[in-house]
Amino acid sequence: MNLRPRALAGHPWVFANEVESLLPAEHDGEVVACRDRNNRLIGSGIYNSKSQILWRRLSRDQVELDVGYLRRKVEAALARRAPQRSNPSDRSYVGRLIWSESDDLPGVVVDQFGDTLVVQIQTAALEKRTAELAAVLAELVRPAEIIFRNDAPIRRLEGLPLEVHTQSGRPWEPRWLTIDGFDYWLDLQNGQKTGFYLDQRPQHPAVARYAAGKRVLDAFCNQGAFALHAARAGAAEVLGLDSSEDAIASARRNAERNQVKAGFAVANVFDWFNDPARNNEPLWDVIVLDPPPFAKSKSALEGALRGYKEINLRALQRLVPGGVLATYTCSYHMQDAELRGVLAEAATDAKRKLRVIEWCHQPADHPVLMTMPESEYLRGYIVGVE
Repeated sequence: MNLRPRALAGHPWVFANEVESLLPAEHDGEVVACRDRNNRLIGSGIYNSKSQILWRRLSRDQVELDVGYLRRKVEAALARRAPQRSNPSDRSYVGRLIWSESDDLPGVVVDQFGDTLVVQIQTAALEKRTAELAAVLAELVRPAEIIFRNDAPIRRLEGLPLEVHTQSGRPWEPRWLTIDGFDYWLDLQNGQKTGFYLDQRPQHPAVARYAAGKRVLDAFCNQGAFALHAARAGAAEVLGLDSSEDAIASARRNAERNQVKAGFAVANVFDWFNDPARNNEPLWDVIVLDPPPFAKSKSALEGALRGYKEINLRALQRLVPGGVLATYTCSYHMQDAELRGVLAEAATDAKRKLRVIEWCHQPADHPVLMTMPESEYLRGYIVGVE
């Protein structure tokens, strides 16, 4: 396979429109070499003619995607997370174990929730090697169960079916799990994503530092993690909003279980802010904006920028002078420059002055590959508002 220069800069992907010649479909899901016009080796990687991401690098050298490769890469991923895990087979750990290309396992995401692993596989090559990957994970982590959450729509872009199953074949029953000192009722087999948004864990206590004695609004609250942390930190009042009835039911259940005082309501956050009834209500001291990704593709970025500006503008209008806004985006296409621009425009329209208190980023167990901007997707700011 030959290509116009792109991966030469270190990016691990080659797109279909970047190649001069393709391999037949019989190579789909297998390891192939990628070379430039001068026949120099770019590396070996997995190939799929059905995908717009035609080739994903495994190594700059010739390698085989066999059990030995899988074991080496899983061992390396676990070693990177050793500072957070008490020992190699820590069955109380909660966090991400494997983050796709950042851990040299393209399309594989593995999250650990105590004695259970939740695995997402989004590439044809790793799908073919599911049994081998599961065996390596079982050997090195020794979980009680492995849940395969292969139901992400992105799998269709690889020509893969959507399905969910467990390694044992038995259903995984929802249960309470302790994360950062709070009990959460988790349905890892049927809940959103892999069951819990692990990437925001460092932000929950970060925002809670500003909550004591304050009125706190947790918008797009999902299972209520920001709200729970704020309530336990001594907030005078906490309200969580989400459009999902299931999410609000879970948040209420979690608050009751943890014996913290926090209210929750089902609401479209945009409509809630725009409701004239808000004009008769007291302002908030702290507002958290943690929306779902508005820009799931580059073509959606323009509309997403309008959405991010609108929601941040409304939040700024509902904050007291001296209040705190914690605002996040999990859209890769929303780079830091775009987010800063949105916040600056919203501040200007709201006639408020913003000062950065903290820069926010995805945690170390979601490592960013320097040559792959797509591996960095979560960013945000905690700002003081005057």
